[in-house]
Amino acid sequence: MVRKKKEYTPRDIGQHKLRPESLMMGYGYRPEWSEGAIKCPIFQTSTFAFRSAEEGKAFFELAYGLREKAPGESLGLIYSRLNNPDLEILEDRLTLWDEAEAAAVCTSGMAAIATVAFTFLRPGDVLLHSEPLYGGTEHLFTQVLPQFGIDVVNFPAGPAGCEAAEEALSDKSVADRVGMIFIETPANPTNDLVDIAHCADLAKRCCSKRKPVVAVDNTFLGPLFQHPLKFGADLAIYSATKFIGGHSDLIAGAVLGSEELIAKVLETRTFLGTASGPWTGWLILRSLETLKLRMTSQMKNARYVADFLADHPKVDKVNYLGHLTEDDPQFELYRRQCVAPGAMVAFEVHGGEAEAFRFLNALKLVHLAVSLGGTESLAEHPATMTHSDIPAADQPRMGITPALVRISIGVEHYEDVIADLDQALAAV
Repeated sequence: MVRKKKEYTPRDIGQHKLRPESLMMGYGYRPEWSEGAIKCPIFQTSTFAFRSAEEGKAFFELAYGLREKAPGESLGLIYSRLNNPDLEILEDRLTLWDEAEAAAVCTSGMAAIATVAFTFLRPGDVLLHSEPLYGGTEHLFTQVLPQFGIDVVNFPAGPAGCEAAEEALSDKSVADRVGMIFIETPANPTNDLVDIAHCADLAKRCCSKRKPVVAVDNTFLGPLFQHPLKFGADLAIYSATKFIGGHSDLIAGAVLGSEELIAKVLETRTFLGTASGPWTGWLILRSLETLKLRMTSQMKNARYVADFLADHPKVDKVNYLGHLTEDDPQFELYRRQCVAPGAMVAFEVHGGEAEAFRFLNALKLVHLAVSLGGTESLAEHPATMTHSDIPAADQPRMGITPALVRISIGVEHYEDVIADLDQALAAV
């Protein structure tokens, strides 16, 4: 396949701008590049042959940053740890939803987060982050990064977040050393929101030697229902395992942002070896074609499920963005920052861990499993599963209680999901 950058499927027809869901069918690829194949082939190769020694030299000069790119020049194919046609096409398509300049695909969501952290943080820096975070991210930040001389300061997601973040930065010894502000919004598992624009403003006001990078884990709402870059974030990060992959059959992550920042991420990715493979890239290309269909169906189903749970006598509390009302302190932020409430619902059963376990053990259609964003509905117990690494004493202040259950709603018929939840709640 001979592929030249920017020789893509047109992004508009005359004055009509094509939408991302339409561009997912062919953007970044032309059938004539691969014997007329409508779909991009799987380039299952570790290395690529050069047409000449001079070409190989030129490619490596760019790969190692030995010289600047010439006008119109791009990195040629060298080795699949650096780049691969399936990944390059995937990265081009991923930029469309968030209107990003560039993207980098990694072997997992955690690989994406770790690659970003090791790209932009150095010993002596402070990482300011929201909480709660996904358990793997929490462990990386609080247990691993401090071993590299990186200090970690947190602030809560939710209504108190802005004030708490401001207070953290009122300490000059913190503000002068912030290398990154990392937020997860909506927060996993509570669905609490963090104001992206406020965090971007905080970054501008920091007195660090370099402007802190604002990175947003946007996994819960995916590229359809929230666009962090539009609110001043520098990077949008996804566990592409979840809604983007969407079929619970692959592991991947993605980072989106400006060409300048993504170039730095790609350099780190090359030498950490966190690039995803061609087979995974091809699977995600397939998944992107149905992304809007799947996420829209899941979002609609979640509304019915959340309404059912809110009315159930054995459910004490439901955390669902679609239930925010005008008198809620997060309502205005939700309306400004989010396009739709997504497919994630967290709720507390009446009782505690024992009652939550009875409910989970009684499920028949909904799977008792971690992860989220797949076509099937999944339920789990955050306190003892995805967030079990967080000390039990710290969990309550983050909204993670023994009675909390997190559900990712799938594409099944919503009445069937509700019937299963109803019979399982009878066991509580």
